[in-house]
Amino acid sequence: MLKLSRKTLLALEAVIDIAFNARPEPVQAKEITARQGVPQRYLEQVMQQLVRAGILKGVRGPRGGYRLATERRRISVGDIVRAAETGDEDNADDAAPSSELGLRIVNPFILSLQQEVMTRLDSITVDDLCQQARAAGVRTGERSTADFAI
Repeated sequence: MLKLSRKTLLALEAVIDIAFNARPEPVQAKEITARQGVPQRYLEQVMQQLVRAGILKGVRGPRGGYRLATERRRISVGDIVRAAETGDEDNADDAAPSSELGLRIVNPFILSLQQEVMTRLDSITVDDLCQQARAAGVRTGERSTADFAI
């Protein structure tokens, strides 16, 4: 079973949240943490990794926050997964096979599966997921304004 790290899932949720709740001003981290229920300090680390990867753009100042660095149709899920998994490769060496069977059969098989998964993730964009969210009736985080009818 494919299992993504909590950090990777948080990165996906954060980017989709920003794209889904896009508006003229940047989306603040505290808004994302309120919607996603994660600690802001942990989220900020993930967000900075996404900024360094060129997926998000950080905006400073009292009304600052995060924006997508490019159009959401140009950001693939694979881009986000790669950015979030950067730096976690230290643990990958622990599982490296040492037998001939592992090196010549199991490892190439697992690598080909990973390549297939990444190819599939690269084919799905943030825009695709935003459209799915809209179709599923997920509400945006916009503050509702009063609507008075007399």
